[in-house]
Amino acid sequence: MAESKDNRFDPVNVLHEIEEKFEMVQVLDEEGNVVNEDLMPDLSDEQLVELMSRMVYTRILDQRSISLNRQGRLGFYAPTAGQEASQLASQFALEKEDFILPGYRDVPQIVWHGLPLYQAFLFSRGHFMGNQIPEGVNVFPPQIIIGAQYIQAAGVAMGFQKKGQKAVAVTYTGDGGSSQGDFYEGLNFAGAYKVPAIFFVQNNQFAISTPRSLQTAAKTIAQKGIAAGLPSILVDGMDALAVYAVTKDARERAVAGEGPTFIEALCYRYGPHTMAGDDPTRYRTSETDSEWEKRDPLIRFRNFLTNKGLWTEEKENEVIERAKEEIKEAVKKADAAPKQKVTDLINIMYEENPYNLEEQKAYYTEKESN
Repeated sequence: MAESKDNRFDPVNVLHEIEEKFEMVQVLDEEGNVVNEDLMPDLSDEQLVELMSRMVYTRILDQRSISLNRQGRLGFYAPTAGQEASQLASQFALEKEDFILPGYRDVPQIVWHGLPLYQAFLFSRGHFMGNQIPEGVNVFPPQIIIGAQYIQAAGVAMGFQKKGQKAVAVTYTGDGGSSQGDFYEGLNFAGAYKVPAIFFVQNNQFAISTPRSLQTAAKTIAQKGIAAGLPSILVDGMDALAVYAVTKDARERAVAGEGPTFIEALCYRYGPHTMAGDDPTRYRTSETDSEWEKRDPLIRFRNFLTNKGLWTEEKENEVIERAKEEIKEAVKKADAAPKQKVTDLINIMYEENPYNLEEQKAYYTEKESN
């Protein structure tokens, strides 16, 4: 028990002792050198190359999505550059039967978990077909309400627990999401019932324009999980190998019945919060951007693989060209989707429509036929 000089209990010291426990987990430094051999995940050369390929592909997808948004060919879009290691290495540690409950910036995870890319584009356009998840693809549509997916993930995980399924529910939010009531409720429920869930906060430093330092007095967001009784980790979210290692460990403990884990991935978003008018130059300095660009997850992982003789410029260019071609085809498929009608929405709202919707359906059926 922490005590002050006059033998009284000192809550300030208790706080400081807890904060000092959260050292950032890291496997690769900024240059791609291994700094913690003991944490090196057991991944084959083929798996390492695949993970890097997905990160490069996703960076191209982000660039193309921004361009499509500016052309008016996409709707809502939240840029992902800078968060590829946090997003993709965590998904890479999952199994097909695991369920992902994403936030609106987490489209890459659900695409790599099986959602067809053209449906991701339709989701951005607000088309209902973008939310019709194919059978066997264990993902929810991206959640727009900040932090709401935390409560949903706790519920999905309880379902796995009650059915005896060896699967986990994985969810993500940003640092701003940790200020929401749903965040705390989800963690508390999951901890109380010891459900198989993994909760991520991708701390990219800014909740839209509010810096993390103004959101909370907590030295780390990771320490917030301790209050709910969850094993909690601070990981370098720009280090793909570190993210994979902590996610893999969390999953193994979850399916073994040891309950949920809370992970804060320290990262940075290079672009705006969303393409809906946000201007990051109004609240971020060029010095800060430059500092984080040195930690770019692609550069770090590229250096690591190049030093192992597993990655070349030619290989990267092949991935880039494949990404461009597949994105082009996905856009064409999204463009070919039938125009959304009011009656379509009415037809998929309920199994049996109440009388007022039936009246509206009749009205719009006639209107759409003219």
